[in-house]
Amino acid sequence: MVITQAILVFSAISFIVYGINSFASKRMVLEYERWGFKNQRIILGCCQLLGGVGLLVGLKVPPLLTITSFLLLCMMISAVFVRIRINERIIRILPAILYLVLTFVIFYNSVV
Repeated sequence: MVITQAILVFSAISFIVYGINSFASKRMVLEYERWGFKNQRIILGCCQLLGGVGLLVGLKVPPLLTITSFLLLCMMISAVFVRIRINERIIRILPAILYLVLTFVIFYNSVV
């Protein structure tokens, strides 16, 4: 259980930071453009930010944890496929795969 909570807190903080960087980082603006989501950058950043907060609140509200982790899981599946679609090198896809696995672990443990 402690490992799962550590994964949850790590993931939550990562999504919050990534969401904030989606608003503030020039590098992230270029990344969203490269991925083909230039116009969706703000909404996706908000989703990441809210997802990270939702994971933390989900520690106290289990149904929210299940919903939030499922939505982040869907987001990370999409992120992996987007990177494959643009023929990104595997080394650049690995972080998305890592977060896909982490969100799957969180979701799975929130359901069982």
